[in-house]
Amino acid sequence: MSPLLGLRPELQDTCTSLGLMLSVVLLIGLARVVARRQLHRPMAHAFVLEFLATFQLCCCTHELQLLSEQHPAHPTWTLTLVYFFSLVHGLTLVGTFSNPCGVMMQMMLGGMSPETGAVRLLAQLVSALCSRYCTSALWNLGLTQYHVSERSFACKNPIQVDLFKAVITEAVCSFLFHSALLHFQEVRTKLRIHLLAALITFLVYAGGSLTGAVFNPALALSLHFMCFDEAFPQFFIVYWLAPSLGILLMILMFSFFLPWLHNNHTINKKE
Repeated sequence: MSPLLGLRPELQDTCTSLGLMLSVVLLIGLARVVARRQLHRPMAHAFVLEFLATFQLCCCTHELQLLSEQHPAHPTWTLTLVYFFSLVHGLTLVGTFSNPCGVMMQMMLGGMSPETGAVRLLAQLVSALCSRYCTSALWNLGLTQYHVSERSFACKNPIQVDLFKAVITEAVCSFLFHSALLHFQEVRTKLRIHLLAALITFLVYAGGSLTGAVFNPALALSLHFMCFDEAFPQFFIVYWLAPSLGILLMILMFSFFLPWLHNNHTINKKE
């Protein structure tokens, strides 16, 4: 007899969801190992690894969103899972971005060629849509009482504030996360992953009730595809333009404004 049968139905569903997420992580890990060994063309290698990374992130986030709806009275549990799986993604998806904003940031800073950037962006968007339909097929198996395919195809608008506040929320989240990503590069890997996971958890806590605090256009497309279909202008502005605006402001501040301010201060001191 399965050890899960002795648990309450709610705990059984939670354990099943956690098991599914960990299974996805393991399968993607195996696929990444195979891809690294078999793919020798740089573009194909970049496309497949970015596709797999985005697929893992989106599938796990779909399930995390489902778990948060199961336990609305226990936000600490949801935040703990956000922190844990942020660590898991940070440890297992090294060398990929899983976020179009991260790719655009590298392209703007000159760390990635436009061709490679375009391949990675395409992989992320295709993977976001594939993960949505794979999640729907998985939920259709009815492994838990919450796994019904209709949930994934219904638009549940996560925007709980007016458009201006929603744009500010997503832009600020993107600004803070990518600033940390840029400036934590010199920090030891193990510590950096924990710091980024803590920051993601804080941003989800602070902005989750306003917009969901996604700050990832590919993830937003996977989570809220039907909402994009029903209210495209609003969701395009909030979940695509706002995070892009956040990284643009971040690059302008750290690459141009602050160096200019420092140079002016140095010149004034000499005078």
